[in-house]
Amino acid sequence: QVQLVESGGGLVQPGGSLTLSCTSSGFTLDDSAIGWFRQAPGKEREGISCISRKDASTYYADSVKGRFAVSRDDAKNTVYLQMNSLKPEDTAVYYCASKVGYWCTLPYDHMGQGTQVTVSS
Repeated sequence: QVQLVESGGGLVQPGGSLTLSCTSSGFTLDDSAIGWFRQAPGKEREGISCISRKDASTYYADSVKGRFAVSRDDAKNTVYLQMNSLKPEDTAVYYCASKVGYWCTLPYDHMGQGTQVTVSS
């Protein structure tokens, strides 16, 4: 079965950190760019980060720049999103998506089911 799976979400206090993971089954991530998205209740889905294939170039939305870091370990077939200095407004369901090729462009080939991140005291 071809799918992406996110993990690592949970409840964290403001100012805390979480690391999300994105891995795949049925295909490998090493020929794909990986995008991270999030969707908060009542809001549109927001693209927050991308990591390219091969040279791991990155992009961050202004809302997370300087706090989040995306990385990839192709040997482990996993992409990570390190989230630091979390704020209540970061509360959302976080998704990863894969696109065969160098960069994150629409339409994506696969998207995971998402993992919930809740930032609250």
